[in-house]
Amino acid sequence: MTSNGWLQIVLYLVALLAITPPVGRYLTLAFARERTALDRAVGPAERLLYRVTGVDESREMTWREYAACVLVFSAVSMLLLYALMRLQQWLPFNPQRLGAVAPALAFNTAASFTTNTNWQAYVPESTMSHLTQMAGLTVHNFVSSAAGLAVAIAVIRGIAASGDGTLGNFWVDLTRAWTRILLPVCLLGALVLVSQGVVQNLRAHDTVPLLDPFTVTTTDEGGRSTGTVVRDQIVAQGPVASQEIIKVFGTNGGGFFNANSAHPFENPTPLTNFLQLILILAIPAGLTWTLGDMAGSRRHGWAVWAAMAVLLAAGITTAYWAEASGNPLLPADQQASSLQPGGNMEGKEVRFGVAGSAVFAAVTTAASCGAVNSMHDSYTPLGGMVPLVNILLGEVVFGGVGAGLYGMVVFVVLTVFIAGLMVGRTPEYLGKKIEAFDVQMAMIAILVVPLTILVLTGISAVAPEFGTSSLLNAGPHGLSEILYAYTSGAGNNGSAFAGLSANTPWYNTTIGVATLIGRFLIIVPVLALAGHLARKPRVPPSPGTFPVTTPLFAGLLVSVVLIVGALTFFPALSLGPIVEHLLMRQLVTF
Repeated sequence: MTSNGWLQIVLYLVALLAITPPVGRYLTLAFARERTALDRAVGPAERLLYRVTGVDESREMTWREYAACVLVFSAVSMLLLYALMRLQQWLPFNPQRLGAVAPALAFNTAASFTTNTNWQAYVPESTMSHLTQMAGLTVHNFVSSAAGLAVAIAVIRGIAASGDGTLGNFWVDLTRAWTRILLPVCLLGALVLVSQGVVQNLRAHDTVPLLDPFTVTTTDEGGRSTGTVVRDQIVAQGPVASQEIIKVFGTNGGGFFNANSAHPFENPTPLTNFLQLILILAIPAGLTWTLGDMAGSRRHGWAVWAAMAVLLAAGITTAYWAEASGNPLLPADQQASSLQPGGNMEGKEVRFGVAGSAVFAAVTTAASCGAVNSMHDSYTPLGGMVPLVNILLGEVVFGGVGAGLYGMVVFVVLTVFIAGLMVGRTPEYLGKKIEAFDVQMAMIAILVVPLTILVLTGISAVAPEFGTSSLLNAGPHGLSEILYAYTSGAGNNGSAFAGLSANTPWYNTTIGVATLIGRFLIIVPVLALAGHLARKPRVPPSPGTFPVTTPLFAGLLVSVVLIVGALTFFPALSLGPIVEHLLMRQLVTF
């Protein structure tokens, strides 16, 4: 670990703190329909869209209506994306003349991008046409993140409401998320990325002669070796910047290239790397301020922010320490020198180093993003456990756009319920009595993802014909790869331990189903919880009310998140990264 590495971490956390109030305040203005600087620019277009689609922007929805709109909109958009991938060989903007995407892979990808997961079981530059990348994947990056943001705002309204039982209008919230937040920032951000060297064109791939040709040796079934001289390299081109910016700002994560943000055409400079890190958590951090602003308790918003920040800082610090310490079995290869910065550099870009890679890995899995600038499968056992644990905690360490906030609200409800039990009083949350229905909905949202992850991981780990046959590594690391895949899918993250070959019918189907469960079987109970809270009148605090604005509350919230995660996943982690760490340290043997 170096002073430069610690400086990068501190600078990032300070920048995240600095942008939280302005982003949160703007989100409040945009969704409370107060005047903003973009009113004159986008207001007429919004009103025209409402007239064309028949949306009554003044109509308020109950939680059931809001949830139905979310589900119908997502189902239709998923079907359209599936059709686009299956038909892409007959559609324009396909200079590589790529064929149709296979049915199971198309289902997996459509489900993944509809749920803001962006799990990619394929090589994007050789599977998806330019049209599919633009009109399919990039558009879904906008709509899925906008839908998640709309749900978060509906949940905040439910907390702030005083008895009317409505949560707003999904179509209006969805539209304002596009026109006033995602599109303006992405338009400017894409231009910044292009100025730094990110590609944005509609060209076919280029063939470039290598300066140093090399020979690839292959062996046929008869044992005869043949050598092929490779003289050229294929350099992929396409509309990268427009997809890259929403990939990070919408916490989507799906890259135009297979190497994702480790590719120099997606992330060419230290400035683009830092900008991507800031954009990943900009809206999730800002939503904590919005929660406090709209609910009338900014101190509560800061308490939630502090709980998230503590978990994020712990993850970053652990990952940095583990990767800087390196692998004790390879001491000679990981000493700092003029050609080696020290620590575990396997799977990492030299231009980002250990610190830049560790920060990116922790941030992208704290959010439901999945973008990577290094390969998590090459991390040390404890370093790789950090991104895994971040997702297993429910992606509430700031989390994805919208999803992180409403996921943390579930833990807040559970925390105040536990606090109420400790003092023997009816739990209250910002003037709302927490009742049995509220706790039931919170527990459904908390338990559905762990159940999905553990059941599918268990089946795959004992099924050699379709589960373990896709593994490139045996033993505890192989289990970690399976666990990470289903955790990433059900947690709507999208990153991966790349040692698992997931482009099979089994993994495409089951991970696709896991992404749908992890998205919509949380959204529905969370909206039910918000609708129930919206019908309740506010009551003044009583002597037994547990304050949700103090460091004590933030500490209890962190403890509840960690305890729930530990009770649920510690056995699986013990058989995976923890035992792998003990093997690496030669503390146990098989």
